[in-house]
Amino acid sequence: MNQVLLDAARTTVPTLSANAARTEREMRPAPDSVTAVRDAGLFALTAPREAGGHEVNLHTLVEVLVELGRGCPSTAWVVGLSASTKALIPSMLSPKARDAFLADPDAAVCASGVPKGGHGERVPGGLRLNGGWAMASGSEVATWAMIIVPVADGAAPAAFPVLVPVSELTIHQTWKAAGLAGTSSHTLVAENVFVSDDFVSPGAKPSQEQVFTAGLVALAPMIGAVRGAQDVVAAAISGDRGPYATTYARVVDSPLGRFWFTEATRRTATALRRALLVADTLEALGPGEAMPVADRSELRVELSTAARECREAMELLLDLHGASGFSHENPLQRFWRDVAVGTRHPFFTPYITAEDQGRVTFDVLPTVSLTL
Repeated sequence: MNQVLLDAARTTVPTLSANAARTEREMRPAPDSVTAVRDAGLFALTAPREAGGHEVNLHTLVEVLVELGRGCPSTAWVVGLSASTKALIPSMLSPKARDAFLADPDAAVCASGVPKGGHGERVPGGLRLNGGWAMASGSEVATWAMIIVPVADGAAPAAFPVLVPVSELTIHQTWKAAGLAGTSSHTLVAENVFVSDDFVSPGAKPSQEQVFTAGLVALAPMIGAVRGAQDVVAAAISGDRGPYATTYARVVDSPLGRFWFTEATRRTATALRRALLVADTLEALGPGEAMPVADRSELRVELSTAARECREAMELLLDLHGASGFSHENPLQRFWRDVAVGTRHPFFTPYITAEDQGRVTFDVLPTVSLTL
């Protein structure tokens, strides 16, 4: 099954690539790209098998997202965030909500834990929602939204995960960014939306695997983006264009040119190995097994380092290609901007990751990261 899904992902890459410019321009995955992903069964990656999904392990999830990122990082980002949220939701909701959510295993889901005035009010039978929730990646292609709703519930304010149909919300196009512009990471707005108690989670804490999955699904499309950039650069430097004002007919005739490209591919491969190491480590955990904080810190370092390696590889590729790679018609500049933005996801924040590692090393606890 894993190879079948990888092959399916590869078949979508030409469609995603052909529609990447449109995806960026319209700030959402292009309809043809969404259809290709859905027809390949890739919106059902983490849906339970009994509901018609694939219930893939983290290793396969990472590999599939890398392939999709090679064609369009924005679309891969949406698929990954949908997959991680879809894996989390069934364990947090009532049987009624779970059945409604899993009725279509191919449905996309978005999520936001960034309230922008968004809040809930206790009413008989559920919550009344008002306000906004920002950075809901995939908002315009999703059927469902999982949002974290602050509720002033008596003397102790709390926040609850709430599942709500996107059709009951308004989408404000607020995500206008230099990179990953096509992720539809917009703001969801509720106006007196009622959500029954069945669709309100009591607030179960995500497992360590679920927390790290969020980092993996953000990193994998970035590794794919660098691979997509490698495809562009490989074609350019092996063609009939030589380095400016040199005796070389082609860039690849230069030994250091070949070395530069090899260095880029090596760093990308290393970043992927780090991501798969984290995925396999998490998969090896037994039910309910918790990792020591030192191990969790080490995994966080692996992902943060992989993000940096993606940026380093991209810089080498840009050097090789030259300034023409920044032309709006050249997909290289889009891969570059996507990687620059995506590898700055809060999960990878390098100075916090390094600080926590130092705290663990010298037993200056607790760590400062609340998700570690």
